[in-house]
Amino acid sequence: MAFLTCAFLTYLLIAPRVAADVSSNRRVLIRDITSVEGIRDNMLVGYGLVVGLNRTGDTQQTYFTVQTLANAMQKMGVLISPTQVEVKNVAAVFVTAWLPPFARPGSRLDVTVSSVGDAKSLVGGVLLMSSLHGPDGQVYAEAQGPLIMGGYTAGNGLNGKEVNSVTVGSIPNGGIVERDTSVDLHDFKTVSLLLRNPDFTTAKQIADVVNLEFQKTVASAVDSGRVDVNVAETDAPSIPVLISRVQNLSLSVFTPAKIVINERTGTIVLGGDVKLTPVSVIHGNLSIEVVTSYSAAPVPSVYAPTTIESSRGREAGGPASDGPGSRGSTAGAQNSAGREGREGRAGGESAAGAGNEALIPQTTLNVNDQPTQTMRLDEGANVDELVNGLHAIGTTARDVVAILQAIKAEGGLQAELEVQ
Repeated sequence: MAFLTCAFLTYLLIAPRVAADVSSNRRVLIRDITSVEGIRDNMLVGYGLVVGLNRTGDTQQTYFTVQTLANAMQKMGVLISPTQVEVKNVAAVFVTAWLPPFARPGSRLDVTVSSVGDAKSLVGGVLLMSSLHGPDGQVYAEAQGPLIMGGYTAGNGLNGKEVNSVTVGSIPNGGIVERDTSVDLHDFKTVSLLLRNPDFTTAKQIADVVNLEFQKTVASAVDSGRVDVNVAETDAPSIPVLISRVQNLSLSVFTPAKIVINERTGTIVLGGDVKLTPVSVIHGNLSIEVVTSYSAAPVPSVYAPTTIESSRGREAGGPASDGPGSRGSTAGAQNSAGREGREGRAGGESAAGAGNEALIPQTTLNVNDQPTQTMRLDEGANVDELVNGLHAIGTTARDVVAILQAIKAEGGLQAELEVQ
């Protein structure tokens, strides 16, 4: 709860300043809010082996690592049995990379290497040549090289420390493109702009800005997420020149009224255009705390009284005699019984103090009922007023989440509420 409160207080310090500076709309470039259809990255994935580990690789139970190593050795002309292979210095990995648009053979790629088996660490390993495949199953790149790790381990067992992940590494420029995947822009009859955040108003504004730039109707909004530009109508010398000219146009984009809440971290993000209808918020805290503590108390021994009673019984029921010798024997018996009684009593008390103890529970109940806090929001209240009001009544991040959900359910929040 302390972390949630700190996160919310940090937002309280920043939100009023941001809300005051952000107007209802902002100027952006078309390149920042759209992408061109057909020009995109492609995902590549491959499988390979990392060697040179310091006995931190896969174990013998990872059979596919043993089989892969045996197959690799066979390609090198060495025939070995998988049952005779030690793979402590070898680890099976998946290799992933992004193939950018217009990539040509010989271009370099950054690759990421991730452990597949039960390897403890990939630190110090070298990736053997691995083929990277595309969604169609074709090989588009090859990867190889020493790994760069973003974490490390020190020590072992209970005295060890691990920082970040040691089973995922990267190889900068470790991949080489082998197949041409560049897009031929000369075949484009229409340049389609795809909005990253679909919105009908924004799509119409993009079309209007492009038409104003070319002084005629060359662009049209197809739907909330796509705007088509007719290449032939623009009289542009080339497709790259047309795309560059369109992407550098600016327009005003309206911020959607939306509130995003992350209940796990206590993060609350509110848009500047969020409006509220008249609403009253009554906030109060009732906390009940039950604490149980245990204290040790000695338990009386059952052996000391028994010893004393037996000694007293011997004193009362001993043989009687009138002679001096008898009196001496009786006195000696009484003294002996008295010493035994005292020794038994002392021994019983020592045993009780040493080990006979019990834990006695003590329960304490604390009830803290704080006074109810009330906040009133008038018509057209904005985020700044909401945040200041919630801060004034002493709410925490978790309280704010519950209050916003209640306001949304009541209909007083004129924005989309997204809870993650």
